[in-house]
Amino acid sequence: MHSLPGVAALRDALPEAQIDWLVARNWAPVLEGCPAANGLIYFDQKPAREIIGAVRGLRSNDYDVAVDFQGLYKTALITRFSGARRRVGFDRLSAREPGASIFYNERVRAGGPHRVQKNLSLAEHLGAPAHSDPKFPFRVAGAAKYSVWERLAAAGTSNYWVALPGGGWAGKLWPAARYGELCLAVERRLGLRALLIGGAGEQRLAEAATEAAKAAAPIRFPTTLPELLAVLAEARFVVGGDTGPLHLAAALGVPVVGLYGPTDPEQTGPYTKKAVIVRNARPEETSYRFSASPSRAMLSISVEQAFAAVERLRTFAA
Repeated sequence: MHSLPGVAALRDALPEAQIDWLVARNWAPVLEGCPAANGLIYFDQKPAREIIGAVRGLRSNDYDVAVDFQGLYKTALITRFSGARRRVGFDRLSAREPGASIFYNERVRAGGPHRVQKNLSLAEHLGAPAHSDPKFPFRVAGAAKYSVWERLAAAGTSNYWVALPGGGWAGKLWPAARYGELCLAVERRLGLRALLIGGAGEQRLAEAATEAAKAAAPIRFPTTLPELLAVLAEARFVVGGDTGPLHLAAALGVPVVGLYGPTDPEQTGPYTKKAVIVRNARPEETSYRFSASPSRAMLSISVEQAFAAVERLRTFAA
């Protein structure tokens, strides 16, 4: 999602260019039908032969330019061996993994603290106008909309908000039981029922949130990725940590509450004006290192703080 505005800016600047996007197969549904790219090149991140096969496919297409929006060793190596004559990426001070910059022959100093702004700087290097408004041109599939509508109708609701208790590594997670307490507070005080959405392996989080929610009885609502887009698009608001679905909701224009701890919202916060961020972390607690236990900064966020943030979202009501 943070790369999409950069690719969209390239499309606007180079309307006749053939722009293909190399994307991990499990995330491809987000980009299918996206007008910013002419085509998607799919690969699986494991086993290694999948990446090798993708690189061979890139070389056969004889690209003029390869742009690495990730700034990681893995993506930098793919860029290096893509066969493209121009290999554009971040300089050492801007790349997420500084050593990755050695694999580019055009290195760009990123502008702005947020990753969306940094990625736009790569597009500007290739001719996109500076300071252009970010665009997130992706589409919600009609079949997914219909599937979600049927499931919501069966559950007896169409007016809901979304809670995202999952989110990758434990240090970024707000306790699942507090999501349940928030569900109860929102249902009692605002009259809105919650959908609990989580990926594979997050069933325990949903169970803990459901138990804590008591009479609020949030609906556990597993989805495919296309269905997730459809669910988020129609939500009244979304509450979650620094996780992909929160950024999807922000890109869809849905009001969001971001609960942040070790990660910095100035760098990876929801890129929208319709966001309220809750964060108690001290500057020295900012870290993007994976951790196996909840961070103190996330544990310090109270249910009352989260609910107050939800109430502030009313300023974004249409």
